[in-house]
Amino acid sequence: MYSARMILRSNHLDLLHWKLANFPVVAMLGSRQVGKTTLAKQLEAAWHGPVRHFDLEDPDDQARLADPAFVLRQLKGLVVLDEIQLRPDIFSLLRVLADRPDTPAKFLILGSAAPELLKHTAESLAGRVVFHELDGLALDEIAPVATGGDWLDVRWLRGGLPRAFLAEDIRASREWRDAFIRTYLERDLPQLGIHLPALTLRRFWTMLAHYHGQTWNGSELARALGVSDKTVSRYLDILEGTFMAFRLSPWHANVGKREVKAPKVYVADTGMLHSLLGVGGQDDLLAHPKCGASWEGFMVHEIIRRTGARRGEAFFWGVHAGAELDLLIIQDGRRLGFEIKLTQSPAVTTSMRTSREILKLDHLYVVCHGEGEPSPLAEEISAVPASCLASPV
Repeated sequence: MYSARMILRSNHLDLLHWKLANFPVVAMLGSRQVGKTTLAKQLEAAWHGPVRHFDLEDPDDQARLADPAFVLRQLKGLVVLDEIQLRPDIFSLLRVLADRPDTPAKFLILGSAAPELLKHTAESLAGRVVFHELDGLALDEIAPVATGGDWLDVRWLRGGLPRAFLAEDIRASREWRDAFIRTYLERDLPQLGIHLPALTLRRFWTMLAHYHGQTWNGSELARALGVSDKTVSRYLDILEGTFMAFRLSPWHANVGKREVKAPKVYVADTGMLHSLLGVGGQDDLLAHPKCGASWEGFMVHEIIRRTGARRGEAFFWGVHAGAELDLLIIQDGRRLGFEIKLTQSPAVTTSMRTSREILKLDHLYVVCHGEGEPSPLAEEISAVPASCLASPV
């Protein structure tokens, strides 16, 4: 259907070049198998000057870095350290190398855990490192090389991890995703120093999939698992810190105690979500009770990525048994609302009008399924087909 070599992640490459020009250390973070190494190789091919790549999972490279100070001090140009979380002892050395006045080398470090789990990064490289998060394949990266009219639904069903999306057929995609889940639980987490029974975390992850798109209720999940609230919060922190889940914070509009105050939780990748739910093909997905929530999470993630909203700029809003808004982005002095509907013919609802008035939105976009152009629905309310998110920025 597609070739991995055809999907060029130009926006990420441009940002990485800019960050490396302005910082001595750039940390590219993302889940396992999201394409960090492939992107680093593309960057290396375009780099003007010497390049050295170390894969810290490779026994030969591990041996070469037995004395990292001796090896890394003498290198110039671009130095790539892949899977840096396996060698936390290198962080303090990078601080010393980054402080050299002539900056003979720039360091690109690749990791599969967020800074909250890589505490050494924040502590050792404060002020010297800039982070770059790599998500799964975005719609605007896929659309230019799409060869069929169902590419949007294929991306929704299979998720954005390149090997799952690019698999020969849906069966191969499912088998790859199932293997990924096992490897993540049985190997990747222990490598991070997280030693939990794989079966327990698998149960929690599956339960979280059934809560996808709902507000967090740690007490309910804790009772179901027979553990404490604190324990399930730690499980969620682990999944979020390894890019397997994400939380969307609530916005408080000060309209009384009726407002929802707990965050919404999502499985980060729709392909992983569908594997955890036992969803097979497109027909299974459309018949599943979590179909609408799956589409919501897919679009929420894509809109946040498309708008460049940072942490602290994206929220949801709702009142108990009342109006709600799937996504609120407060950015550069503007308030933009997004309501997500799995339909090709959206209509304005009372809830939309209420949220627009209470939240003082500059504009409300109703993101729906299908292709086409944006169209007005009412004053400051527009329908936007999902395919519009694939258009060039």
